[in-house]
Amino acid sequence: MPADLLADLQARQLVQRSTDLEALAARLRAGPVTVYYGVDPTADSLHIGNLIGLLVLRRFADAGHRPLALAGGATGMVGDPSGRSEERNLLDEATLDANVAAIKAQIGRILDVGDSPGTVGLVDNREWTAGLTLLDFLRTVGRHASVNTMLARESVRVRMEAEAGISFTEFSYMLLQAHDFLWLAEHEDCEVQVGGSDQWGNILAGVDLIRRVRQTVAHGFAWPLLTAADGTKLGKTTGARIWLDPRRTSPYRFHQHWLQTEDADVEQRLLQFSLRPVAEITAIVAASREEPEGRHAQRVLAADVTTLVHGPAATSAAEEAAAVLFGQGVDGASAEALTTVAHEVPGISVRRADLDGGLEVADLLARSGLCASKGEARRAIEQGGAYLNDQRVAPAAILTRADLHHGRWALLRRGRRSYAMVTVVEG
Repeated sequence: MPADLLADLQARQLVQRSTDLEALAARLRAGPVTVYYGVDPTADSLHIGNLIGLLVLRRFADAGHRPLALAGGATGMVGDPSGRSEERNLLDEATLDANVAAIKAQIGRILDVGDSPGTVGLVDNREWTAGLTLLDFLRTVGRHASVNTMLARESVRVRMEAEAGISFTEFSYMLLQAHDFLWLAEHEDCEVQVGGSDQWGNILAGVDLIRRVRQTVAHGFAWPLLTAADGTKLGKTTGARIWLDPRRTSPYRFHQHWLQTEDADVEQRLLQFSLRPVAEITAIVAASREEPEGRHAQRVLAADVTTLVHGPAATSAAEEAAAVLFGQGVDGASAEALTTVAHEVPGISVRRADLDGGLEVADLLARSGLCASKGEARRAIEQGGAYLNDQRVAPAAILTRADLHHGRWALLRRGRRSYAMVTVVEG
């Protein structure tokens, strides 16, 4: 890790807004610091916007500091108004419990969770909020909170100016998050909170509350939000959704998302999402600009991030599957790659016993949906536009056991890019 963590974070474009940077730099130089990043369980999966925060914690851990990942079991019951034009639907407790459990497991797969040096601690704000009474909250937090200051925060001001307005429930969210920071300062010696720029008002509220209650200095910084092509926040409920849960966004589609990064954005994405040193990333991007058609930087980005989230086997399968679907053919593809392809393209199942006499390829093309009818399939074959395992088929072509890859799969194609997978099942 770099000797100067804060300088490295700045070089990675991860410090867009901050409290006193000189004071924060001095505190980091003085010795290990406890820092926290929080996510609310409004869904049963994190997304790539959250991944920035988890990797910031990883960078702190690698530099010898003590990071905490907070799952907002309590704040998730209220809903953060930041970056939203209307109020969230409040989730029931059972759904929140399931979401918190899923998110904690996901964090554990991406980060080394534990209490020893170099690991990331995992906390849930319901632990200290569930038993907090309204009167205690008003005495502890409310009396130190300036309504004028809260109204001036961008997340509140934007909602108040919108037609839907803002409820008292969401208005109070800022104070709940500030209380989290105060509790962590008192019980975990936490001095730093980090988050996306939409959290900046909430971070400042916590810094201010700690100053008023404890007469001590706390720090915070925020990174720029990821945005979709239309400029909207890239998250769970707005903008494009790229989830970390493979059931929501498959490793193949996850890998493709990064592979399709625009040239103008790839350096920033590598800096923020890759654990490679800044100098190495700079060299990768420079080499990629020399031969842009090779998209080397995008390939490095896709491999690095997919491996971080899903592991090297999933990355390899995604790369192989892309090769199959983008022209390199099915011959030699691994079983893992063909399993991936089978999940990404339309498919049909056939019984192994039915292969004894062979199956008409024209019929399979129609059943798979690549052709609207068997007659259309025959015309496609006659015109040279139908393929089995990347080989153009004749009008009387049949599928036999000999055509199967790994004894289970055969790939149909119509035209250049329309695929369907035939999967053999026992019976």
